[in-house]
Amino acid sequence: MRAPKHHMMIALNGTRPSKNDHPAVPISLPEIVATARVCHSVGACAMHLHTHDDNNAHSFDPGQYVETLSEVTNVVPKLHLHITTEAISLYYLQEQLNCINTVAPGLASIPTRESARDPNLASRVYGTCADTGCEVQHILCNTVDVALLKAWQAVGMVSLEQYSVLFLLGRYNADQTSTPSDIHPFLATMPDTRNRKLCALGSQEHACLSHAAKLVGNIRAGFENSFVACERTRHIDNAGLVSALSRQTEGSQI
Repeated sequence: MRAPKHHMMIALNGTRPSKNDHPAVPISLPEIVATARVCHSVGACAMHLHTHDDNNAHSFDPGQYVETLSEVTNVVPKLHLHITTEAISLYYLQEQLNCINTVAPGLASIPTRESARDPNLASRVYGTCADTGCEVQHILCNTVDVALLKAWQAVGMVSLEQYSVLFLLGRYNADQTSTPSDIHPFLATMPDTRNRKLCALGSQEHACLSHAAKLVGNIRAGFENSFVACERTRHIDNAGLVSALSRQTEGSQI
């Protein structure tokens, strides 16, 4: 298989998707490991990880994170892994901090908007990541989030070395459906950021990511964000999504 010229991260489940939404959403540890293996084989370079409790609800359980990270690393050692600290309405910043302290991941995504709920505690979260060598990926949903992150960096609350960002398209659009043009306000406000990735919600996910691959290069895709291709047909599984997107973005440059 010829490797894609862009860097693709697979977001294989997420906080909300369940098997009621699509039977191939991986929830259990064996399903996550198997999905990671096959997605890597068809072009994914990295994986964004969510774990779930016995009721299939989004979980911050540190033991579950550690076990999952270990198992995936054993099976797919070349796949770069990072965990989510996305709290949605279930968790608070203290639980995010406890999770990072216990798991000690190499990389964690942190939604800037959620950190704004408690800036003092958020400062400890970012500081802990800096002290432990955990790379932060800032999840930015719009230019308001970009301005907030820049303000925190200006006052030292967020280190300038914590520069990795994920542009999340469509979060505040109607029906959370993104369009390719949604990328341009992000690029206008962060034209020189060194490590940028992009993901997109809704039925135009592939159109957005194909456009982004030409402008940014690094993209994140998967059942966390959409189950359908551009023609609105449902993907069989995450690997089918990665394969289709790899073909569509082939030749895009970082």
